[in-house]
Amino acid sequence: MALPSYKFLRTFQVAAKLGSFKAAAEELCVTASAVSHQIKTLEAQLGVELFERGIRTLALTDAGRHYLEHINDIFAKLESVTEQVRGRFGRSIIRLNVPPFFANQLLLPRLSAFSQKRQDTDIRIETTLSSPRTHPPEADLSIIVGTGPWEGLTAHALFAQSFVAACSPFYLLEHPIDTLDDLNGMTLLQHEERRDAWERWAWALGINPITPNRLIRLDNMSAVVLAAEQGIGIALVPPKLTADRFAAGSLVKLFDAELTTNENYVLLHRPEDDTREDLQELRRWILDQCRVA
Repeated sequence: MALPSYKFLRTFQVAAKLGSFKAAAEELCVTASAVSHQIKTLEAQLGVELFERGIRTLALTDAGRHYLEHINDIFAKLESVTEQVRGRFGRSIIRLNVPPFFANQLLLPRLSAFSQKRQDTDIRIETTLSSPRTHPPEADLSIIVGTGPWEGLTAHALFAQSFVAACSPFYLLEHPIDTLDDLNGMTLLQHEERRDAWERWAWALGINPITPNRLIRLDNMSAVVLAAEQGIGIALVPPKLTADRFAAGSLVKLFDAELTTNENYVLLHRPEDDTREDLQELRRWILDQCRVA
């Protein structure tokens, strides 16, 4: 049996990941009709349907989910072997997957120091607005926010996930806040992935749930923090990743009380990569940066 082409398999992987032929076409720089044609050709070659197509929906079939799982593993191994060859006979490359806010606040502002130290190593950084709950198969190193368990992976705890209430000094000037009760009637900013954060924060302090005048929901932490800095409202922000903003005065911590979650920022990689000198050097550097952050 002739194996499907790499191009068709890659198109299937991207379409399955994004859940959209249109989005896959944009990522692959082809037309949506080309993606659809390649998927149909792949399904014909396999003799099974990989997607359930609706009017506005696209979902994997059981066969599609099973095939994707193995395709991800195969591509991850292929990329790893390819880059090991590059590392032995050319430049090495490390594929790093990190949450966007972590990248913007902690990683990227300091990365030049590592780059100057390791000039023969290329780093490919991928951020995603969705929060992966485990190590992506295409990554060499990843930073995940979660609780584990991290079966089959080497895990290094970076720091605990916690939140404090904060706003801009301008917002505080216009809306004086001296006690917890003063939060009632204010505009609260809410992260879409943590809709219960304010309720959990109030419960941890032993107070009644806060009754805001307005609730503004945003889909990522970068937007939440920016909205707070712009004086739009009060946000729960991670103090470890916003320390520079507190030091600069663009954000003001309203109370010392923190909401401590059961989640941690964790650095993950596969055990077989313990022998990669370039990867282990970047791992040690990230651990050092998190200790001093």
